Amino acid sequence: MAARPGQRGTIEKKGKWWRVRFRVDVPGERKQKQVAVRICPIEGPGSLSKTERSRRALVLMAEYGVNTDRAFREWEADTLGTTFREQSERWLLQVQTRKRKPVKARTVANWRSYLGWINQRIGDVPVRDVNNKTARELIAAMSVEKSRRGGRFSPITQRAYLQVVKSVVASVVNEQGEPMFPRVWNHDFIDLPVVGPHRQPSLSANEIAGLFCKTEGQFRLLLALLAGSGLRIGEALALEVGDLKGSTISVSKSIWGSHIGPPKTAAGFREVDLADDLAALLHHHIGGRETGFIFQSGAGTPLNQRNALGRQLHPALKSIGRETFGFHSFRRYRVTHLRRQRVPEDLIRFWLGHANRSVTDNYCKLGEDVEYRRQVAQAAGVGFPLDTLVTGCDPISPETVAVTA
Repeated sequence: MAARPGQRGTIEKKGKWWRVRFRVDVPGERKQKQVAVRICPIEGPGSLSKTERSRRALVLMAEYGVNTDRAFREWEADTLGTTFREQSERWLLQVQTRKRKPVKARTVANWRSYLGWINQRIGDVPVRDVNNKTARELIAAMSVEKSRRGGRFSPITQRAYLQVVKSVVASVVNEQGEPMFPRVWNHDFIDLPVVGPHRQPSLSANEIAGLFCKTEGQFRLLLALLAGSGLRIGEALALEVGDLKGSTISVSKSIWGSHIGPPKTAAGFREVDLADDLAALLHHHIGGRETGFIFQSGAGTPLNQRNALGRQLHPALKSIGRETFGFHSFRRYRVTHLRRQRVPEDLIRFWLGHANRSVTDNYCKLGEDVEYRRQVAQAAGVGFPLDTLVTGCDPISPETVAVTA
């Protein structure tokens, strides 16, 4: 309960009486009303000691509902009248500017997109009234909404939307950081659908080689790098010429849209070792450039992820008879290949930018053994033929470009 002016009360003499003067909250009004209540006579029968007067004052104030959580919540809700839409904007700003785990731009963009749909339905509802019944109605609306491909909202998407609703409600706190509108969310009552196994498509080595024949120019090399390194697409597109030294890539940033920021997690800051033949192709692609992005447009800007997906990857996948999916499938391919080659799990996590799973993992320092990493990367290779990558071009071998340690 946050203290406000007049809430502690003042004990004073008034005529023949001790009385306590305090303020009480008036629902719907910002100003509080001042109240004075007799405690006891100053002297004679019924008089009280100083300690007893203080205790009696607290009892009298409690009878007026002063300094109770319920009174504070009701006053705050009625006074502020904050709508869900207003609080959602405050929440989005807070998660981006907080010092502890600020949310990345891509995540905020996704949440803002969710709120666009949510606010159309409950944006004008006071936050205090958003509860299990509200959530049930939202889930029911999502369950019946259709798109050209069928149901618009999958079970996992419905859960993601509901989590945003929960977060906005939970973000309303008092001056002590305690939730103003605590909720016990009842998923059975809400009728939240159960999420089945996630769709996690991957690719075979032959399919990756086939994609090289269906894509153009530097997009071929981009796909080869994703499959041969396990980089996230945002990390690959943010690579600059200086990030490639010999056969090792330094990952220190990621790009989403036009925004360049740090990698997804702290573990994302890392070095990724490549097979020599793949590193040679990258050096050949860079040529004599000393600055700029490794994969860039004619204007020198990073390639656009959405364009690469819609204009290159998706058409190529359809041409080899596969359903469309995202760049993360190349990351799954890389993990599968490295495990087939019996690469130590600690090293796989290091290259992928995944955090350690246990305290024991923190004791393993394979990531610091640069020579060992390079030997393992070279022995593991990429698992797919690179000759189709340069079909129609002069063959490129590791000897063509010096790859130094």
